[in-house]
Amino acid sequence: MIAHGPGDAPDDPDVAPVIPLNPQDGEDSGASGEDRLSAVLSFLRRRLNGEYEVDEFGFDRELTDKVLLPLVRALYQYWFRTELRGLENVPESGCALLVGNHSGTLPIDGLMLQVAVHDHAHRDLRLLGADLVYQVPVLGHLSRKAGHTLAHPADAHRLLAKGELVGVFPEGFKGVGKPFRERYRLQRFGRGGFVETALRARAPIIPVAIVGAEEIYPKIGDVRALARLLGLPYFPITPTFPLLGALGLVPLPSKWLIRFGEPMFLEGYGPEDADDPMTVFDLTDHVRETIQQMLYDTLLERGPAF
Repeated sequence: MIAHGPGDAPDDPDVAPVIPLNPQDGEDSGASGEDRLSAVLSFLRRRLNGEYEVDEFGFDRELTDKVLLPLVRALYQYWFRTELRGLENVPESGCALLVGNHSGTLPIDGLMLQVAVHDHAHRDLRLLGADLVYQVPVLGHLSRKAGHTLAHPADAHRLLAKGELVGVFPEGFKGVGKPFRERYRLQRFGRGGFVETALRARAPIIPVAIVGAEEIYPKIGDVRALARLLGLPYFPITPTFPLLGALGLVPLPSKWLIRFGEPMFLEGYGPEDADDPMTVFDLTDHVRETIQQMLYDTLLERGPAF
């Protein structure tokens, strides 16, 4: 059976707490210009001298905290005006598998989820990405630096074994590249590889519903011949791209709401159940249905997209 955590508050939009958009804890907003300059110079000196650490996956925590996340935090706070629900369902310690819906034509939703977990749950979220991400030289390098890795069961299991939070989007490109007319309708969840990983690692699954990403680049068409030529899963046409050129890459300022559901502890199951296709299928379908219902509820709560 799938059991939810004891004592968890019901995921009710009428009672779920709103997480305010405060600056990251510990940020010294009153620091003088001289202090900030000194901090920047010290950071650059450490980078030039190689005085920094990366883990076995290439995760560079200092670079992520001081450079990469601040670059996207402005989008999170001021452009998308992101609010959270159910943050208490993200564990303060220990491993868990965060499973979310994927959308938006460009996968910005993963970065926004990473900012949310980092700034408000005060934990690193290790996202699993498609092979295509790591075939692009600069993008693949930065993804590794940000703590992301390949969506491969071995990597996911190693991260969970270390007590990490791991984020996965089972819809993959089917979700992020679906047409705007199918917004907020979950696509197929693959073969349930994330369930097999959770069973083998004995990790709870935390369903996540992300509302807002569907509207940032409404996909109204697809140039398939050009996509095949470029080796891409799709080449999107939106109301602003490619008509407006590079300006069309600016996401529309939709209102975002991210909801973390109650953890699903896979009680009554063991690692051996990961080899049973029917068990994996049933659990995958249950997680998918849970996230779909969360999406409907969260979409209703958010209201207008802009």
